Amino acid sequence: MIIIANVLQSLFIPHTIGSFLPSLPLDSIFSTQGIMVMLLAAYAGAMWMFLTSAPKVHTVMVSDLEIARQLYEGLLDLPAAEVPLHYYYNYEQTIGATGVDPLYLSSSPSLAGSRMTNASDGLWYQLKKNTQLHVITGASIGTKNQQRHVCFDRDCLEMILMRVETRGLKFKIRNQKPLNFLVKDYEGRIIEMAEVAN
Repeated sequence: MIIIANVLQSLFIPHTIGSFLPSLPLDSIFSTQGIMVMLLAAYAGAMWMFLTSAPKVHTVMVSDLEIARQLYEGLLDLPAAEVPLHYYYNYEQTIGATGVDPLYLSSSPSLAGSRMTNASDGLWYQLKKNTQLHVITGASIGTKNQQRHVCFDRDCLEMILMRVETRGLKFKIRNQKPLNFLVKDYEGRIIEMAEVAN
């Protein structure tokens, strides 16, 4: 007995994706809601990647920007850093600071308008691989005309203190909590580094 089978016809049967994955409801995945869920998940993933790759920025307010440049570039040998992307587009205005009058930001009304016109102003340094230091003006002169560097973040001052120690600069810790220490530069100037406690 000979059975004739048409093998070629069974080879060219069109198969759909659903025939390979029968338990996957493809009609609901490719529906409007399914596509919206996939787009939201992709957006969340992109935002997560952006936020985890964005550098952490510490800000230090100083009384004299040129003396600060000499300290951070010359004595502490910090490399210059690129301004992070989210600082280019008026970042401070997107977080609700648009209603703050510049007169409230400064004790001197004449300096309020000239301090910081753009978030990218100031000096930018690389502290660690994914940590940057933003140095801006705004601190008052300390006692005995000492330069003051003021920071709200203890981690930042600890990294600067570690850099001061490794460079062999003279320093004196005045207080541990909040952290306050003095640094003496090669020209004999005393620079006070102070953590502002809440």
